[in-house]
Amino acid sequence: MKLLLDFFPILLFFGAYKLADIYVATAVLMGATVLQSVIIYAIDRKLPTMQKATLVLILLFGTLTLVLHDDRFIKWKPTVLYGAMAVALAVALWGFRKNFLQVMLGAQLQLPQRIWTHLNVAWILYCVFMSVINAYVALYFSTEAWVNFKLWGYAFPIVFLIAQGLYISPHLKSEDTPAA
Repeated sequence: MKLLLDFFPILLFFGAYKLADIYVATAVLMGATVLQSVIIYAIDRKLPTMQKATLVLILLFGTLTLVLHDDRFIKWKPTVLYGAMAVALAVALWGFRKNFLQVMLGAQLQLPQRIWTHLNVAWILYCVFMSVINAYVALYFSTEAWVNFKLWGYAFPIVFLIAQGLYISPHLKSEDTPAA
């Protein structure tokens, strides 16, 4: 259900682009992301930080795209989002000695400290990769190719999350395991 909800705005964006153009698709993406946020809030009674950041950036870059009639803004939104996430995670980890992943997920997952550090570094590298690959596609390919990349590029986060799950599964501490 969560994955379907996450995929919903991109799917509508892709469909609107194929039926109309990048500007209609951008407006649809903006509306779908607002609706997605409302649904998430209705279910959880809060919006995760990542959802708030995504919503703000889509509304900001989407508005710039529509007002200035320049599709470069919406194309650069993922690069900015992923880049900001990489910087925030890196500065927190290496600058402030805080692991944001552990702070956010530590109540749900019991993992050894070194695994939390590995996960945080993996997320930094993943965000850098996604930022760079989006920038590359936005700069060197057509809008059509970028839109297709947005849809089919959704495989990257799915593969990353599955790999992450496989990596942490042997390290999960069971609540039934007695303390040593």
